[in-house]
Amino acid sequence: MKSSPARRDGDRRLVFPPLPTARLGRSFADTWWGNAWVQALEGPSRSATGRLARGRTYARAGNVAEIVISPGVASARVQGSRPTPYRTTMAVPQLTPMAWDALLDVVAGRAGHIAALLEHDMPPALADDAARAGARLLPTPHELTPTCSCPDWGNPCKHAAALYYQVARLLDHDPFVLLLLRGRGRSELMTELHHRNAGPSPATSGYPPPAGVPARDVFAAARAGLPPLPAPTGPVDQVGRVPGLRHAADPAPGLDPAALEFLAADTATRAARLLRQALRPDGESAPPVTSVNLPVTDDLIRLAAADEVFTRLVFGAHRTPLSLTRAARAWQYGGPAALAVLDDSWPTDPNRLNPVRESLRAASDGEDTPRISVTDNWIGFPDHDAQLRLGTCGRLWYPYRRESGTWWPAGPPHHDPVTVRDALLGRPTTTHARQEGESRR
Repeated sequence: MKSSPARRDGDRRLVFPPLPTARLGRSFADTWWGNAWVQALEGPSRSATGRLARGRTYARAGNVAEIVISPGVASARVQGSRPTPYRTTMAVPQLTPMAWDALLDVVAGRAGHIAALLEHDMPPALADDAARAGARLLPTPHELTPTCSCPDWGNPCKHAAALYYQVARLLDHDPFVLLLLRGRGRSELMTELHHRNAGPSPATSGYPPPAGVPARDVFAAARAGLPPLPAPTGPVDQVGRVPGLRHAADPAPGLDPAALEFLAADTATRAARLLRQALRPDGESAPPVTSVNLPVTDDLIRLAAADEVFTRLVFGAHRTPLSLTRAARAWQYGGPAALAVLDDSWPTDPNRLNPVRESLRAASDGEDTPRISVTDNWIGFPDHDAQLRLGTCGRLWYPYRRESGTWWPAGPPHHDPVTVRDALLGRPTTTHARQEGESRR
């Protein structure tokens, strides 16, 4: 939710400055609450026709001035075709005390609703939960009562319709505007929720407050009864076998025993590596466990590169089989760093690439120099369907080869672009040849 730009005159009156012109697009509002208001306004057809359409145009153009929201009413001045703007209001029925009680019961009964409200947010699920309890938050078009100083007798006129639509944009900024239109402000709502959840106080319940216990006594007793910590376990040299989960009985719906066995084995292997890393002697370095903090999609690619549970992972990663196979091959050659260059390129300083291009030309040793093209951080050899891609570290070059119109990772990275180029094009590695010649001399 965006922060509200409103000026508060107490808890029951909000004053919003004029909103800027809105971008053209399929959706008038940006958030769930804003779009839900528009949907309720336009009805099942979800289209603006007649005066609603003209009001929507006025709202997009910024014709609505400062908007004041108070219980049951939104008001603003709307600029029409005449020099003087029209005074326009929109009345919304306030919820009855019984409906507010039902709404408060719904919120108090759902920890998620309370947590969201405490964070100054309104979860979309609250709309359906409140409606089922008989406290509908979103009004229907027939519940909105417009008034306007213009001579148009339409219901609504285009000026009132513009105000209707601007309320949707206010809900983008602060969905609590809807609660105020229905009769209560945010602070009032939270105070009532606090009283409802707190229950009766000892002074009003008729029972004396419970006797307290000094915290130091509790901690002293707990410390005295705790056994000493066990000695740390030793490193695990070999991971045990994961118990078999595939039995004759049919698994529960949605459970894939083979995939679960695979994931359990992978988790045990990574846990053993982490334990070995934690127990290594001081000063001894260990390779990092790169799969610990990976995003879900990258971790699925890592798994696909290591095991045959492929079809399940294709669906889990939301990739095509071809895309996941390419990503798995990139992972095998270089892990997470190799994934960064699989599908993306980025602008690279020409001063960084020009020396590389010259070194590639100079290393041809009299042979036909392959034609070179440069796109961002990619150096291509168009006549050979080959490519070098500079990694995000700025030091390693990743080889790529085009097969059937698709670029595929073709090997591990190397810091020397000439070495990567020669391996791609099937040439004797110039660097190695030079080193061998120097050793013979």
